[in-house]
Amino acid sequence: MDTTSLQDRVVAITGASSGIGEQTAIEMARRGATVVLAARRRERIDALAATIQSGGGRAIAVPTDVTVADDTHALVDAAVTEFGHLDAFVNNAGLARLGRLEEGGTDDWAAMIDVNLRGLLNGLDAALPVFRRQGHGHVVTTVSTAGITISPTMAVYAATKNAARTIMEGLRAESTDGIIKTTSISPGFVRTELADGMAPGSRDEIQAGMRSFGLDPMAVANAICFVLEQPRDVEIGDLTIRPTVQG
Repeated sequence: MDTTSLQDRVVAITGASSGIGEQTAIEMARRGATVVLAARRRERIDALAATIQSGGGRAIAVPTDVTVADDTHALVDAAVTEFGHLDAFVNNAGLARLGRLEEGGTDDWAAMIDVNLRGLLNGLDAALPVFRRQGHGHVVTTVSTAGITISPTMAVYAATKNAARTIMEGLRAESTDGIIKTTSISPGFVRTELADGMAPGSRDEIQAGMRSFGLDPMAVANAICFVLEQPRDVEIGDLTIRPTVQG
């Protein structure tokens, strides 16, 4: 099967300051894509853009808080203004605050809903009209295997990821005219900074798993590149990627 090169494709990536988003940007740029880096930590994405540019790649950094609709619209506008079009939008920004439901934690629950769900919707609201106008576009969203197997302490996190999965499937069902493609990527344990903001007990457990058998984030970056390289008439709707030893 022939695949489509990422050469000269313009891709916006949220959560690009570390982990999966950072490695996805690096790999896409290596394959010839122009990457538009989005994250709240400006110094991180500025440094990443500079690294990519110094290696001969094309990248710009756009400070973005995905929970703010004006920010996601500014991100998409920057891509189109700078490069003339936007071929793909990778919704990768995510937040995990784990804990048992009986322990409460409404602030943490709200934060996950804002980033994992509202952030996704803000990205769609910004990107979909552009995709419609130009006649093509691909939405890739990082979901999680936490939404496939529901574990203790992960109920709300898994709920936000399953909501994201449902929204992506709804978008797919609404987009059978061949203009907009959708993909949900569900990683398992990956060595990222996702656990850094968790409470000590949950954080220690998750980080131990990451250190023991977590995937290098480049494995997920390669998977994202793979789905974007498929021909225009081929859509990989769901892709699960996890360590072989993960239960």
